[in-house]
Amino acid sequence: MPDAPGERVISVLDLAALDPAALAPLVVHAEPWINFDVGLLVDRFWANTINGLAYGSVYALIALGYTLVYGVLQLINFAHSEIFVIGVFGVYLTFVALGFEPGAIPNLPLAAIILDLVLAGLVAMAVAGLAAIGLERVAYRPLRRRNAPRLAFLITAIGASFVIQQVIRIWRGSNPEGTIRLLPPSPVFSIFGAPVTNLQIVIILASIAMFVVTDRFVNGSRLGRGIRAVAQDPATATLMGVNRERVITITFLVGGVLAGVAALFYLMTIPQGAVYNGGFLLGIKAFTAAVLGGIGNLRGALLGGLILGVAENYGQSLFGGDWRDVVAFVLLVLVLMFRPTGILGESLARSRA
Repeated sequence: MPDAPGERVISVLDLAALDPAALAPLVVHAEPWINFDVGLLVDRFWANTINGLAYGSVYALIALGYTLVYGVLQLINFAHSEIFVIGVFGVYLTFVALGFEPGAIPNLPLAAIILDLVLAGLVAMAVAGLAAIGLERVAYRPLRRRNAPRLAFLITAIGASFVIQQVIRIWRGSNPEGTIRLLPPSPVFSIFGAPVTNLQIVIILASIAMFVVTDRFVNGSRLGRGIRAVAQDPATATLMGVNRERVITITFLVGGVLAGVAALFYLMTIPQGAVYNGGFLLGIKAFTAAVLGGIGNLRGALLGGLILGVAENYGQSLFGGDWRDVVAFVLLVLVLMFRPTGILGESLARSRA
């Protein structure tokens, strides 16, 4: 039956009887919904690998915060992504306070650029670390004192995430802030024809250095031994003289500091700048990296972040840009199907120096 007066329903037989020329206006040319370009993957293999390691380094730094808190409290701190966003705004506002305008690339000596970047990173580490401590005291500590079930912690974490997002939106607005790029990328050398930029070198090496410092702190220092003791057996650790609340505070502080470092690298790499909900997808990917490597495992967080960053870049070339995020989460599902504890699977409580 026609849908409206004057309309005619064309059947398959009617179409078969028409002249092919008459069918031309009815042909719709659509782009394929998925690509499978092995040639592009091969051509961009090394470029994707280098770029993926840079992105994966940022994922790994954020994932360390997830894995530290989970190792000590068995808590998935979904508000950690907003701690990262606070660090991002700390970096951006520091650049603005130093007199840099959004959209402009300042012409400064390299020493001055490095000094400004270090200052912005220190501010981001400070504000993100303090925000993480405040989050723990306001959102999680009252629940621990009341022996609340773990589900209450999870719901509180999600609620705290939305609250922080909306506070930042009211404060700074919904639109992304302008981009301030103090260190524009420039090729330094190449690997099999793929250029390696100064930004990629700085991000990868600095992230590895931060991981080594964190790993040695947890596995070699007195406070680190307290963290591992609380992660293994909180009650026994308290009886042995370990201040559990102090350990938890330090754990959140370390996670926040690492998120602040990741915030600096994020603004050095990502063009869209600071935005109130910019940590949502990045936080999910960082959590995915932590689970991929083995939740509660510091070295697993680093490995998971690097693998995730490289894999999604490979997937972007192979399947198309729209499938970048899909590849990341499909990889997680595949790994957990065969190794539910993650690639390394060792918990913080059983880690050794």
